[in-house]
Amino acid sequence: MPSTIKKYILLLVVCCLSLTSFAQKKTDNFNVIAFYTAKNDAAHISFVHEANRWFSKMSSKYHFKFDSTNNWSNLNEKFLAKYQVVLFLDTRPDSLPQRQAFEKYMRNGGGWMGFHFAAFALNDSDYPQNWDWYHNKFLGSGEYGSNTWRPTSAVLKVENTTLPVTKNLPQQFNSAPNEWYRWSNDLTKNPDIKILLSIDPSSFPLGTGPKPHEIWHSGYYPVVWTNTRYRMIYINMGHNDIDYEHGTNKELSLTFENETQNQLVINTLLWLGREK
Repeated sequence: MPSTIKKYILLLVVCCLSLTSFAQKKTDNFNVIAFYTAKNDAAHISFVHEANRWFSKMSSKYHFKFDSTNNWSNLNEKFLAKYQVVLFLDTRPDSLPQRQAFEKYMRNGGGWMGFHFAAFALNDSDYPQNWDWYHNKFLGSGEYGSNTWRPTSAVLKVENTTLPVTKNLPQQFNSAPNEWYRWSNDLTKNPDIKILLSIDPSSFPLGTGPKPHEIWHSGYYPVVWTNTRYRMIYINMGHNDIDYEHGTNKELSLTFENETQNQLVINTLLWLGREK
């Protein structure tokens, strides 16, 4: 083979490798930071540890950088500037500077995904509704109303397929066991809220009690939604089943053992991280 042809082939191989490397770098260029508290409730602690393990594993598969912290003082403008997506794995920030930094981050186009207890607010509790922008305007849900018990699987119905979040999801699927929340505000009446998934009526009765009000027999319950004014998704899942009754605190279920639900989470993360 003439030397000029060899040089041409070698140059072509080098160019292809360079393009491949460039493409890989393009998919590596979003950073995720997860905030968590992981105190008090064993079910929430279990979920937080599980989530940190799962997102760390997914970061290698889907080429993003994942960090996590329980230091909420990091919720400031300088620290957040390094990240394209913020996760709240359980609680929310409570200090005014942290709240102001988060609101500014979201108003400037940052991405956010919150799980389960991240939306909780109840007056006369340790987490009162004293942040109107977050609970009423950003999430739209208002205060916590009630929940099912025990954590049980539900049939979830996809309500909206216009966002990449629900791409490749079946119209209905069984969730991981979860404690499901009801809210004080009717999300269907908020023009900024787009409901993506809700509990399908075939799930009823949902919950096992023992208290009668912990078992839902009817109603409409959104579980995943977005506020179209922001780049955000709230996911009500995030409460593992725990053996409280026998005092072992043994994990009886895990949230990220459900592959269809996992697809929803990774779709959400990639949408928030890669699209503006």
